[in-house]
Amino acid sequence: YLMRNPRQAFSRSALLDQVWGWSFGDSSTVTVHVRRLREKIEPDPTEPRRIVTVWGVGYRYEPLENGG
Repeated sequence: YLMRNPRQAFSRSALLDQVWGWSFGDSSTVTVHVRRLREKIEPDPTEPRRIVTVWGVGYRYEPLENGG
């Protein structure tokens, strides 16, 4: 969902709804999955550049300059 909507920030609750179809739930579900995604796609998951935390909002996907 993040990759289909690059550069757009989504709250954890919006991601729960859009990705899992839950209108309520535990936001830690999103946090855990984002961490796992970062471990797979980030060169350095401790310094994420692709799945970025937007403080006070949620997460945003930043595509690479070459379109990746």
